[in-house]
Amino acid sequence: HMKTTDTKPDEKSAPVEEPGPAIDTSKMNAGQRAALELTEAARDAETAAGSYGQSLFMGRCEVERMMPFPQQSHEDMDQGDAFLHRLEKFLREKVDPDEIDRTGEVPDEVMRGLADMGAFAIKIHPQYGGLGMSQTNYCRAATMLGSYCANLTALISAHQSIGVPQPLILFGTEEQKQRFLPRFGKGEISAFALTEPGVGSDPAAMSTKAEPTEDGRHFIINGEKLWCTNGTKAGVIVVMARTPDKEVRGRSRKQITAFIVNMDTHGVEVVRRCHFMGLKALYNGVVKFTDVKVPVENIIAGEGRGLKVALSTLNTGRLTLPAACSGLAKKCLQVLRRWSGERVQWGAPIGRHAAIADKLARIAANIFAMESMTLYTASLVDRDKQADIRLEAAMCKMWGTEKAWEIIDETMQIRGGRGYETAASLKARGEDPVAVERWMRDCRINTIFEGSSEIMRLFIAREALEPHLKVAAAALNTQLPISQRAPAAWKAGLFYAGWYPRQWLAFLDGGLPPVAGGLHPRLAGHLCYAKKITRKLSRNLFHAMALHGPKLERQQILLGRFVEIGAEIFAISAACARAQSMLGHADRDQHVVELADCFSRQSRLKINELFRALWSNNDKSNYHVAQQILAGNDEWLEKGIID
Repeated sequence: HMKTTDTKPDEKSAPVEEPGPAIDTSKMNAGQRAALELTEAARDAETAAGSYGQSLFMGRCEVERMMPFPQQSHEDMDQGDAFLHRLEKFLREKVDPDEIDRTGEVPDEVMRGLADMGAFAIKIHPQYGGLGMSQTNYCRAATMLGSYCANLTALISAHQSIGVPQPLILFGTEEQKQRFLPRFGKGEISAFALTEPGVGSDPAAMSTKAEPTEDGRHFIINGEKLWCTNGTKAGVIVVMARTPDKEVRGRSRKQITAFIVNMDTHGVEVVRRCHFMGLKALYNGVVKFTDVKVPVENIIAGEGRGLKVALSTLNTGRLTLPAACSGLAKKCLQVLRRWSGERVQWGAPIGRHAAIADKLARIAANIFAMESMTLYTASLVDRDKQADIRLEAAMCKMWGTEKAWEIIDETMQIRGGRGYETAASLKARGEDPVAVERWMRDCRINTIFEGSSEIMRLFIAREALEPHLKVAAAALNTQLPISQRAPAAWKAGLFYAGWYPRQWLAFLDGGLPPVAGGLHPRLAGHLCYAKKITRKLSRNLFHAMALHGPKLERQQILLGRFVEIGAEIFAISAACARAQSMLGHADRDQHVVELADCFSRQSRLKINELFRALWSNNDKSNYHVAQQILAGNDEWLEKGIID
């Protein structure tokens, strides 16, 4: 139903007719139903084998997919090392992160230096003027940048992860690639325009429109986009806009289309640059489009495929954030290791006091797990550019950014007043200008960027439920006639009659995969736990489906707990699989096992707490209190302030 105009996407990305939503929409209002149907139409079909993340919610912890843990080839690592060496030298000699923070500008010489080394074309193939580096090396670069300057990290990431390069790599025609990609190898910057003043995560409410011209050769775009990162510096951007609705199975469906728009096109105006708590040099702005004429050749993937382009681009783009967060977290650990060994209180270095030692252990363990999850998911992309990493990337983003915020918060606490004091003030007093205050301001956006933590939980929950919805949705959908629901209920009953008992039988796991030299006993114990607890996760999810039926999608807090359990299992699996792969180095054998063991133990405690909270919580009472607040019944609580 989504046909292209004059431009045709690659064969592998050609549109196909997809089924309607597998969720009961009978109790939704028109706006909710439209948003759901639009988003469902843009979802990728799952791969034949499914993904590791999705299998967790069906009771299968397939750790064998991670073992042996994927390693970079020597050639790929050498290529990455060479680039990272140039990048590190440049950052040390030419970039002052505190000065960039103070002025709110990236110096022109820094922009030129980054362009000269190919930093704006890291993953673009050499035939288009790029470096042609792997996703793993791109993540390594993000880690280094994240440890040094968040403003440059955002600049480079927004351009390559969600700007024009990534959508073209995934969906662009050869003609589009030849026309646009070489510009980035020369240092041009791009941006992504989706959010609007009244539209965040609800694309169905998008007001920016693109109307076709009478001759069908152009579209005319009118509207306004908010928070367009790099928008004030970009030479070209991706713009998401509503194109005319199309009829699908007798019903009108809204269409979102992705356009490549040159910023010097008549009618494109940067209305305002936005300023934020952190990332003072973020070139983020409000961009207005007034009768902007764009040729149909600039449509990515075909008319009506824009939301799919956006979602697919974000899947890979999200990996940059946990990679950058790993870099910041590593920097925090370095600072704390030194500070906790040097700072003496009550006759001993503070690192020897249990309260601080516990924080240090948790920080190191979380960094190891965060990096393991990210490297594993990056390896999936390197193995197959079209790999289904929706759940893995979303879990990495949600879990990694939240852990990074916890780590910077603990770093501030351990550094005390010196953490709260600015680097400039510390330097003026003759102390080491450690910029924890700046790091905290810059880090806060990460749980909001590219899908907030709340949206990530809902996204993961929707993907996690997909296998169950394929089995049982038709039986629960009250919009279908009983003649369709009855056979569907019978089929679902047969499926679950075989599936559910298996979630109680440990011997059906099939054991752990063989690894040369055998699994380390401590790691094997945690991986066995991961397999066992995954079945408990799937059982409880099934119980929630049986209890709430079609209304389960409204139980956002409950679903969030399921998602968190799944993310913790993913983290345990990745950490232990990576630790196993690192054995054989006498200088770190014991320590890497201790790190993975430390993380897994604390993760298991959290999982146990989450399971208890599934069925014993204050969700209903909290919701009731919130509605009372919204109704104004607790306005008396606001007395005593200046209105």
